[in-house]
Parts: sequence; C-alpha cells; structure tokens
Amino acid sequence: MQATNSTPADRHIMRRDEVEQKTGFKRSHIYNLMKAGQFPQCRRIGTRAVGWDSLEIEQWVQDRLSTGD
Repeated sequence: MQATNSTPADRHIMRRDEVEQKTGFKRSHIYNLMKAGQFPQCRRIGTRAVGWDSLEIEQWVQDRLSTGD
C-alpha cells in the first residue's frame, strides 16, 4: 500500500526528546521559552506525560528560520 499526500508536517504528538532533537534545545530552555510565551505550550496526554502538537513545533521552527532569530 502506498502513502498518499504524505508531507513532512504530518500531525502527531511530539514527546520532549523529539522536540529537543527538532529544535536543538534542552528541556530547561524549552520550558523557559514556554513560560515566556515564546514557544508552543505542551499538552497533558496522560497522568505523567506531556506532548507538543507537531504542526505547532514545525511552524515555530519555520518562523525562526524565516526571521533569522
């Protein structure tokens, strides 16, 4: 079976290790940026688990690349 309309931005829940890999930031910096309102907020996905919307992270990365910040 062949995948149709597959894009790099297929929406999924990103766990912290994937967010760290995508952004190059470590846990403390990610949480500091979230607290300052400069990074997408995580969402609770379980009792002791959080995740980020992959589309929000992709957009955040694209915004940084296009502005050079």
